[in-house]
Amino acid sequence: MRILQALSRIRHMLIKEFIQTLRDPHTRWLLWGPPLIQMVIFGYAATLEIKHVSMAVLDLDNTQESRELISHFAASRYFQIAQYAARPDELREGIDRGTVVLAVEIDSGFAQRLRNGQGASVQVIVDSSNSNTALVALGYLSQIGAQFTQEFQADLMRRAAPQEVSFAPQVELEARPWFNEGLLSEWYFVPGVLGNLMLIMIMNLTAFAVVREREIGTLEQVMVTPIRRWEFILGKTIPFFLIGCVDAIMLFLVGTLWFGVPFRGSVGVFAIGISIFILAGLGMGLLLSTIAKTQQQSMMTAFFFVMPMTSLSGFGTPVSSMPPFFQRLSYFNPLLHVIVILRSVYLKGVGLESLWPDVAFLTIFAFLTLVVSILRFRKSLE
Repeated sequence: MRILQALSRIRHMLIKEFIQTLRDPHTRWLLWGPPLIQMVIFGYAATLEIKHVSMAVLDLDNTQESRELISHFAASRYFQIAQYAARPDELREGIDRGTVVLAVEIDSGFAQRLRNGQGASVQVIVDSSNSNTALVALGYLSQIGAQFTQEFQADLMRRAAPQEVSFAPQVELEARPWFNEGLLSEWYFVPGVLGNLMLIMIMNLTAFAVVREREIGTLEQVMVTPIRRWEFILGKTIPFFLIGCVDAIMLFLVGTLWFGVPFRGSVGVFAIGISIFILAGLGMGLLLSTIAKTQQQSMMTAFFFVMPMTSLSGFGTPVSSMPPFFQRLSYFNPLLHVIVILRSVYLKGVGLESLWPDVAFLTIFAFLTLVVSILRFRKSLE
């Protein structure tokens, strides 16, 4: 009898929450619109590739070889020649003003040293205020320079000793990328964007819902009814769990159908991982509701937690590149584990036999945060 009464109270609480959440058109839009728009924006904007880097060129040699080297830069999709300088001072001016990211200076005698079999140097000036762009751009320049050198040596051998070309040994590096054959950034970032959006949405929804009740004074009115505290918490969290599941399905379809990210794993493993992560987000949202007294405090507290969790998740920066302390700290971050699950299921088709440590951590984390949050929530009500 008591179980039936409890179920009846929870059912009425669920109906109240769904009506309160979905009756406002603005709230309905916030549930589905922003996650969808952000998924599309971040899916395109978040990238590790450096393309169309503006560069300036100063050719003091003005020979066929120097022009051919410049043509290699111009033909690359990574660089865009924005300025042909006439003197060295113009290179510095372009770097100082920010109109170009890097400058290439080819000194006179470049072609003659190549023909004589000597080493020919090229000066590269890079704006390293953005160290990541500078490092990647230098890597692309090195590859283009190596390709130009190889082609020049092959052409020189064909002209000097054409009968020996077929006997000359050559070493070719053949790359075979696994899981992301086209090296597309979207395939790498879209699963991570899905995890980040789910974390932000679930934490904020749960925290704001409880804090709003406390702020407008309806929380005390609800608690004087026969409903028990655990029934109230279930009635508050279950709707957002279901909303989170619907949003996860929507974002999953966007990543798969719109961005074309291959889904090679099991839908069941994806569902288990994302469901447990949503529970962990609910636990963190309830924890925020016990700390914050107003919706503004809740928003600032959520920002305090979300930004470090995103930075330590391996979303954009590999965890192995972080200092040792932060590497160890990142393993306590649930966002790190769900991103590992999502990327592994999407691209590698990995199952629970390899992902069970991440699933186990998320399960423990969700259980602990929910229990601690419920205990703190009960204490705050008392």
